[in-house]
Amino acid sequence: MRQYQVPQFITVEDRVIGPLTIAQSLYLGAGAMIIVFIRVFLAPFFFWPLAVLIAAFCGGLAFLKINERPFPIIMKNAIIYLIRPRLYLWKKEQAPPHAVSTENTNPKPETSVNFIPKITESKLSDLAWSLDIKREQHEQ
Repeated sequence: MRQYQVPQFITVEDRVIGPLTIAQSLYLGAGAMIIVFIRVFLAPFFFWPLAVLIAAFCGGLAFLKINERPFPIIMKNAIIYLIRPRLYLWKKEQAPPHAVSTENTNPKPETSVNFIPKITESKLSDLAWSLDIKREQHEQ
């Protein structure tokens, strides 16, 4: 029987261009192309602040991880969160008609949940007094 080597590090991305993965090199390359493009069309007064922002954003996309999650995934989740509606309404669904049984095989006595006895002040004081007496007996 032939034996085959099983890859050990399947969660680690391949390093293609030096110490960079394909995704990292694409983010940095796209950022460099955008910076070169805006250098041609903008004056230095507008170019430098915009170039710093673009470089920081592309560097973050390439290297930044927040709670061991890559920054592009966090950006995608943030955009989806902002776009999707967040109003959830609960609607009670009625049981399908085939699930409702018409036979009453085990009749249960009806209990009234709506009945709540009222405690008068004398009953309440008697109850508190009896609890105090029981607590004193257990402590002795």
